[in-house]
Amino acid sequence: MKKTTIIILFASFMTGVINAQDAPFQIGTNVISAGVGFGSAIGSGSYSSQTPVIQVHYEHGQWAVGGPGVISIGGYLGFLSHKYEYDYFVPPSFNYSVTDKWSYTIIGVRSAYHYNALKNDKFDVYGGLMLSYDINHYSYESTDPYYQYSGGANNNTISLTGFVGGRYFFSTNWAGYAELGYGVSFLNLGASYKF
Repeated sequence: MKKTTIIILFASFMTGVINAQDAPFQIGTNVISAGVGFGSAIGSGSYSSQTPVIQVHYEHGQWAVGGPGVISIGGYLGFLSHKYEYDYFVPPSFNYSVTDKWSYTIIGVRSAYHYNALKNDKFDVYGGLMLSYDINHYSYESTDPYYQYSGGANNNTISLTGFVGGRYFFSTNWAGYAELGYGVSFLNLGASYKF
């Protein structure tokens, strides 16, 4: 009976080790991702147009924690802009157009928990937080010669973003990813390379 119990415990332990080794994100794993984000909590007000968030981020598997997972740490760089365009009329016959533009460069540090208990070497599911510094540049253009303004940086902010996401590995190194979150963007889609 004791031998059977020891064999079962050893087999369970080895199965857990093998499954952890098959997980797509482990300690020492490096992933670089590039993608686009849609919707954003950065900025306020109504806009005529908004660009998608263009983003690149890097992750390194840093710590094993209790439970079937690994914590990553990495960096983030993104760019986003909003534009508001309108026309106004000045009697007797002057029609002017105005363009307000807000551009943001986002530099961040992000960390995520990668859940490795799916027993599948193609899926990497994770959730985490990012602390970022959002650099804002404002510009104003007008066809009215009496109202000219040269833009400059204003309202730089520090933001905290939460996200959950997943990657599907099409090969050993290449994956597609999707993330949902609040902050820089609400939906992110892109590609990842593991090395």
